[in-house]
Amino acid sequence: MNKRILAALLAFLTLTGSAASADVLTDGQRDFDWELGTWHTDVRVLADPLSETEDQWLTFSGTSVVRPLLDRRANVVELKVSGSAGRIEGLNMRLYEPQAKRWSLTFVNIRDGLLTPSVYGGFHDGVGEFYGDDQLGGRPIKVRFLVRRQGADRATFEQAFSPDGGATWETNWIAVDRRY
Repeated sequence: MNKRILAALLAFLTLTGSAASADVLTDGQRDFDWELGTWHTDVRVLADPLSETEDQWLTFSGTSVVRPLLDRRANVVELKVSGSAGRIEGLNMRLYEPQAKRWSLTFVNIRDGLLTPSVYGGFHDGVGEFYGDDQLGGRPIKVRFLVRRQGADRATFEQAFSPDGGATWETNWIAVDRRY
């Protein structure tokens, strides 16, 4: 092959490969890459959300391990925490949807073996915002899940429920993760 043609072909491949990589970086597919690895997590859970009872927060501590799947187009979070109220073990499955340029997050409760309805969204200005619909005590609610990265080695995760279509929110889950 002619050296000029080979050089042109290599330059083209380099440019198109770089463009494809840049597209992946800007479309949201790698938004959770920073979280891969093992974290110490402290979790606070509201004992009886959206109730008229006085707020009682339960505390748990343990680990959160985030593993990539499918060339980082998906990942799974394995959560194992315990406290005076018992243990929480679960998985959070995250899947990137390239057509919509958004993530779905689905929690799997190991205790009852059920999937929660997914929340959907992505990162804007450094904050991950994910929304979905669920039920609590037989009534429909909105769910909001926020992810805030606070440097390379710290992040907070917050879940809130809304009984009124998103007009008001009650936070019921706060996790603070610190990298080991």
